[in-house]
Amino acid sequence: MQDLTPSVEAHFAGFGVDDDLVRAALAAATTHGADFAELFFQHSTSTSIGLSDRLINRVHTSVDLGVGVRVVIGDQVGYAYTEDLELNSVLRAAATASEIARGGGAPHPVSVLRRFPIPNLYPVSRSWGDVEIGERLPLVRAWEQRAFDLDARVRKVQVSLSDGTSQVYIARADGVRVGDVRPMTTAYLSVTVEDGDKKESGSYNVAGRTGMELYTPERQERLAKEAVHRAMQALDAGSPPAGEMPVVMAAGSSGILLHEAIGHGLEADFNRKGISIFADKMGQSIAHDTVTIVDDATIPGSRGALNVDDEGNATERTTLVQNGVLKGYLHDQISAKQYGVAPTGSGRRQSFRHPPLPRMRATYMEAGPHDPAAIIASVDRGIYCDSFSNGQVQIGGGDFAFFVRYGWMIEGGKLTRPVKDVNLIGNGPKVLAAIDMVGNDLEIDEGGWTCGKDGQGVAVSQGMPTVRVQKLSVGGGR
Repeated sequence: MQDLTPSVEAHFAGFGVDDDLVRAALAAATTHGADFAELFFQHSTSTSIGLSDRLINRVHTSVDLGVGVRVVIGDQVGYAYTEDLELNSVLRAAATASEIARGGGAPHPVSVLRRFPIPNLYPVSRSWGDVEIGERLPLVRAWEQRAFDLDARVRKVQVSLSDGTSQVYIARADGVRVGDVRPMTTAYLSVTVEDGDKKESGSYNVAGRTGMELYTPERQERLAKEAVHRAMQALDAGSPPAGEMPVVMAAGSSGILLHEAIGHGLEADFNRKGISIFADKMGQSIAHDTVTIVDDATIPGSRGALNVDDEGNATERTTLVQNGVLKGYLHDQISAKQYGVAPTGSGRRQSFRHPPLPRMRATYMEAGPHDPAAIIASVDRGIYCDSFSNGQVQIGGGDFAFFVRYGWMIEGGKLTRPVKDVNLIGNGPKVLAAIDMVGNDLEIDEGGWTCGKDGQGVAVSQGMPTVRVQKLSVGGGR
């Protein structure tokens, strides 16, 4: 365990945020009573570099600073924020949040200070703030050149590298004070290839809560190779036949299906409001007994890792489905109180401008007993999906549509010909129940996934072992 809070408090002290300001703001926030009240201070710096047509066409640095104030009274939530950390501005934001949530209660006392140490799941060798632009430029130029070198049919390469650090300090009326320092970096490479009159594109990206050390020689090579490989695969790919058939999901990025079609339905606010199809299924069997699904904030260096959530609660590895049985939801402070359970450390927000919501962190299915090759061999005619692009899901009914950019036909138990632009249409709970083989090859995807909910985007990770879905509706064509 490592107590990051003192260094974060010292950092914000440089902006005039001291204990007097915090106590005054919390007193203003709880003037009309409060079941829960918090201040969320955030200072973020980020840098982004873009390269296209062998020219650096974007270098952008941004700084963001402010505080969000939330007051909860019963079912009423008041939220306000300010980008000015001067005392009067913070007090006005606190008073506004209090008025919005006003319940007519007596002022709520601010409790005695409580700090707790948190793990450091994302240490960095050197803060991104100490990495000069001159160190970043050779990286993106080398990635571009490597992509051109891999195949003469590569005509265009686009590369971007973004990184940054966010310091957050959370002060609650119940006395909790906790700070965190959150690094993040993402690299993206896209290529366009041409072969005769055929033209295709492919891309790959990697991300993590880490420093420059993420970009090992092996990962840099994979960044270029995978982008080129996907584009070349698409040159030879056709559309799959349409209809219902078995579908094999590849390990890794297929976790997007799990995330969207099932994960959102297990966020407690949707269940608390009776919106989710899983709202009345706690303790029931909803999947094959080889299926266990978790949401884990504790994977070191992963994009979805969190030392502490955005409400100041400790994070954890939360089991959602165990051996096919629904065991839990993802809780923030509000839903945990209403369910009478402890928060799961899943309260997350995009920035100080947004109130927290129950959100996923790193959602994946645990490895099962089956050999991946045996899973493919078990399918006489079906689709193997290995690269997802996007999707949509209806939380209430669980119906979804997903776009698979690249995949393969399975014929006679073998991968035969590449396919592209495959549409998968189904229902999350039904797909979960239709998974009957789970591979022993769990892979947490290394990509830069961002999850959207209620207009907020947060960084997440996801993963899957190879799985077989007995039957799913498949559509081909762009």
